[in-house]
Parts: sequence; structure tokens; C-alpha cells
Amino acid sequence: MTRCAAFLRGVNVGGVSLRMAEVRQTVEDAGFAGVRTILASGNLLFDHEGALASAKQGVEEALRAGFGYEAWVLVYDLAEVARIEAAFPFEESDDIQSYVVFCCDPDVLDELSALRLEAPERLARGEGVLYWQTPKGTTLDGEMGKAMGKKRYKSSTTTRNLRTVRKVLSLA
Repeated sequence: MTRCAAFLRGVNVGGVSLRMAEVRQTVEDAGFAGVRTILASGNLLFDHEGALASAKQGVEEALRAGFGYEAWVLVYDLAEVARIEAAFPFEESDDIQSYVVFCCDPDVLDELSALRLEAPERLARGEGVLYWQTPKGTTLDGEMGKAMGKKRYKSSTTTRNLRTVRKVLSLA
């Protein structure tokens, strides 16, 4: 049995409003054990036996059936999430937002990592993720923020604040 984290794309933003207690129950009803939701931004912990791809598919199907929206989910085992968090390459400060962009499509990862951001925005490629920093209050205004809103990336990416990633790990 593997403890996993699932990061749901576009939950409680852009018109998709889900109550996390209902999400938890829906995922449990789909056969997942140890389900826990974290914050209201679509973060799940659960136990799963088998391939992560089957967990991804199972959670997506449960959410689509239960809530009637086009659900996209990225699933990682917790050891991978810990490795991703530990590899964050930038110094943190109070006036900067630090993000992890999770990505399950290598072509999309290549495309996004090729973006040329203007300082003080910063972008670095990690293993299966991008690390991104932008000044507080500018998340949606910069090149990366605008790119992340494109429909093309919805099915293969989701962004989490580094604090959220740490919270997921601390509650695992």
C-alpha cells in the first residue's frame, strides 16, 4: 500500500466549487482508503495499491461522475512529493510567492520550461516539475501565470504554493 497525494486542477477557482468533505466521500466511495482532504484547493491524501496511473484514472472518474465536471488530477507517491519539495532551488522571502508546477506531460514541461520570464519572476526546471517564483500580488500578471491559465495545460498541469506542498507533507 502506498500513501499518495493527489492535486486536483482548477478546484474552487474558475467556477468549479467543491466541498472537500464531499470530495473525500466520493473518493472513498470509489474504493480508496485513508482519504484526507487538505485545504480547500483540491489536495488529497489516500492509500493505493498498484500503479499511480490507475489511481489517477480512478480519482478522475470518481470526480467526473460525482460532480459532473471535467476533472484533472495529478497523483504522486509521498516520497516523490518530498523529493520535489526538497529540491526547490530558490531562496524564499516574504515578498515572493514560491510555487511548484506539477506536470505529467513531458512535451508540456519542455514547452513551459522554455518560457522566458522577466525578472524578478524566476523559473527552473526540476524532475517532472517546474519551480516558479513571482512577487506577491503578480501571480496572474506575469508570463508564467498567463501561460498556466491556457486551456492547453489544464489536463496535464496544476500549480501549488510551496507552503501548500509542505502542508500536504506535514499532514501525511
